Amino acid sequence: MDPDLSELTEQIALDPHQFIGIPLAIAGAVFLSLGAQFQHRGVVKVESHTTDSLGKGLSLKQLALLLARPSWVLGTLMLGLAVVFQLSSLYFAPLIVVQPLGAIALVITSIVNSKVNHVKLNRKAITAIALCVGGVFLFVGVAAFTAVDKPVTEQQLITILVILAVVLVLAGLAFVFFRHRVRAIFYVIMAGVVYGFVATLAKVVLGRIQQGDFEWITLICVIALLAATGLGAYFVQNAYASGPPDLVIAGLTVVDPMVAVAIGIVVLGEASQAPIWAIPVFILAGAIAVFGVFMLARNHPQTRL
Repeated sequence: MDPDLSELTEQIALDPHQFIGIPLAIAGAVFLSLGAQFQHRGVVKVESHTTDSLGKGLSLKQLALLLARPSWVLGTLMLGLAVVFQLSSLYFAPLIVVQPLGAIALVITSIVNSKVNHVKLNRKAITAIALCVGGVFLFVGVAAFTAVDKPVTEQQLITILVILAVVLVLAGLAFVFFRHRVRAIFYVIMAGVVYGFVATLAKVVLGRIQQGDFEWITLICVIALLAATGLGAYFVQNAYASGPPDLVIAGLTVVDPMVAVAIGIVVLGEASQAPIWAIPVFILAGAIAVFGVFMLARNHPQTRL
């Protein structure tokens, strides 16, 4: 093959089979939304029958009682399916293509809450949904034709793990010193940050397995992935205990993709082949989606910030 053609072929963004990741990510968003609804219901039930833990974190007794709540168990199973679909989408497509699609979960959550509680969505909420969906699909539409999957180097792995360690230390210090003033928004933000790293580590591990490079650094990534998943889940349960599911999903669908996409672009270089015009489009689309999410979180009838 002509060297120029070979080089051009290597720089083509997504091949057809990588588009499979998009519907898988959307399916994951659906299960994320439904799982959040059921888990929130279970946490509220446990909170109503036990000592108030607002600002202190759920106790071991409360965590154990959650296992006896059918709604919480069903929600957990749905979130498990959401993880399976998300990992499957990451196997097929670059991180910056599929991760922002999680914002669809916020739209579904808002609609489900509206139907369940018989509350009509107001005009501002509907506008916010349109902005959220429009921004997300503009971002994904451009990323789908410009993003590239690249081999993950050992240095990139170390960089991601170091950043995660720093974030966890800062989160721990913030919780220790400000725990009596901690509210839902703290747990939501920290869960979003941690899950952003979870998605990134999952993508990295899948990439290393595809490359046949499963060695000690990849094993460390797996351990960090499992630890971060558990910590993120704890943050989410505490967020449910002190805030509505809309707020939890709104925060996760803003912070999680922002962290994951930032790592995907800066550390993994998934946008290295994107044309110059794509960068401002990414920024504009992201700003629209973020504005829509916060607008929805503030104006949905069932959301209390």
